[in-house]
Amino acid sequence: MSDNQPKPGLLQSLDERSRAIFREIVETYLQTGEPVGSRTLSKGTIGLSPASIRNVMADLTDLGLLDSPHTSAGRMPTHIGLRLFVDGFLEVGEPSEADRSEIEDRLRSTGRDMQGVLKEASTILSGLAGGAGLVSSPTRERPVRHVEFVPLATGEALCILVDEAGDVENRLVKIPAGLPATTLMEAGNYLASRMKGRTLREAALAVRDEIKERRAQLDQAATNLVEQGLAEWGGAVPGEERALIVHGRANLLADNQAVQDMEQVRQLFDILERQQSLLDVLDSTREAEGVRLFIGSENRLFPLSGSSLIVAPYMNASRQVIGALGVIGPTRLNYARVIPMVDYTARMVGQILGERQKS
Repeated sequence: MSDNQPKPGLLQSLDERSRAIFREIVETYLQTGEPVGSRTLSKGTIGLSPASIRNVMADLTDLGLLDSPHTSAGRMPTHIGLRLFVDGFLEVGEPSEADRSEIEDRLRSTGRDMQGVLKEASTILSGLAGGAGLVSSPTRERPVRHVEFVPLATGEALCILVDEAGDVENRLVKIPAGLPATTLMEAGNYLASRMKGRTLREAALAVRDEIKERRAQLDQAATNLVEQGLAEWGGAVPGEERALIVHGRANLLADNQAVQDMEQVRQLFDILERQQSLLDVLDSTREAEGVRLFIGSENRLFPLSGSSLIVAPYMNASRQVIGALGVIGPTRLNYARVIPMVDYTARMVGQILGERQKS
């Protein structure tokens, strides 16, 4: 078990009074972003004196669920405390009708243009959730039907890739002067035989392995052409060709607590620039069902940034996970609202892209 997770049975070990005070502290903190004092709680529905509340707060602090930024300040939840609250107390339903309507209307207003849908999803999440919206562009999952190289008169060749849905991708690669047409044909035939019926990712891995182990029965010119084609179609390393769409960085500066610690803000902005690392984290949700939540140091990407990442995968018409989207923001995000919103947005993106695929 990670040190950043609550110990098993911790919630059950809390008595009713401790649970009520803990829940009130976390809910108040998530609303205000400020540490919560015993006097504030005593004026609410707890029904205890400030001294009694302080005793319980001290016990919760000893358990690692609460912390105090200053000796005289109130208490705020630790990352472990937030995780215990989310897992044990948070009630997550569907987004409000207003949120659902806005998400669907705005996504559908982009038509079925994939890039437009993904960009709008990122903008929606950043606006409605109050953090930065993240969307990874989809992986190519459809099997390849046809591949070839067509020589041009400009010292270049056109790489043509057609998948089973009929989508065509064309890329230009430079070729040496006087390269025989037979080399182009050899490279095309080789790729066609290895790629047919496989996804681009599967085929690229197999072809690169063959070339690396010198099992590829190709001369050097054809090998270079094959490698260029793979690089143009899918990136030299599988996955690196994909884009991360980020909107709403400015929202991260609107949080009072974050502004007080500009080093945390700097770290978070630094993370947003490392697109491949974030894509790796988004891709880690591909095997999960529904929404995943990383709080603070639960995630290897931002152990010191005081941030939370809420992520959900989106699927194509065949119910295959092809990408992920989510929100990154301060740990005091409104989880009850943001979690279902991320989930609903992922479902709507998948539905609209699925309709595009079928049309």
